Amino acid sequence: MNLVVDVGNTRVKFAVFKADKLLYKKAVDLERFIEIIRTLKKEYPELKNAIISSVASISKVQIKCLKHNFRLLELTHLTKVPFYNLYKTPNTLGLDRIALVSAAVYKYPNNNTLIIDAGTCITYDFVTQDNAYLGGAISPGIRTRYKALNNLTANLPLLNTEKPQFLVGDSTSTSMHVGVVHGVVNEIDGFVKRYKEKYSDLTIILTGGDANFLSEQLKSSIFANSNFILEGLNYILKFNSN
Repeated sequence: MNLVVDVGNTRVKFAVFKADKLLYKKAVDLERFIEIIRTLKKEYPELKNAIISSVASISKVQIKCLKHNFRLLELTHLTKVPFYNLYKTPNTLGLDRIALVSAAVYKYPNNNTLIIDAGTCITYDFVTQDNAYLGGAISPGIRTRYKALNNLTANLPLLNTEKPQFLVGDSTSTSMHVGVVHGVVNEIDGFVKRYKEKYSDLTIILTGGDANFLSEQLKSSIFANSNFILEGLNYILKFNSN
């Protein structure tokens, strides 16, 4: 059994896998890190191996707790991965993107695959059927766009995310919803169209916090998977344990 720990800026996700089967998933505030580790150790005594991916700073005490309870793999840019990384600045490639590409290679082998992660940022990552990671794109996510409209203007409010009902907004708030949400949807559909023009046999994965919100609005045929990063981290751990 494997423990996967994915540390974000304010929250941390914990997942327990038995082989490829997800048995447990929980997202908590970073302050509860050690509490959850101790709980999982009691509930899953078979847990032996763990991997941690962190985009934020975690304390030495938290790392020490993991190392005390498990054989720990800390994901870095030097970790062995199941693809050829052709990114020109590999040391700047986000660990979350490394995990996503690893999941794609494992779950969709010998496929040209575009992974779209819709969260704070929207990242696009492309891996070829020969397991060569070429790179992709980064753009602002839905919440980032709403916040930018509020922060960078004098009079536009900060709105909650809402699916627009019409193409034409008839008020400031509905116009913002149309601009933000349709803007993101059209961006994603546009990227997918361009990739399909070059790679007809394209597999498309949509993941991230906004995946479910967006999946029904996109024209493209996609596989929505909210656990894709966790699955990728689990595969990296297995890949390095062999």
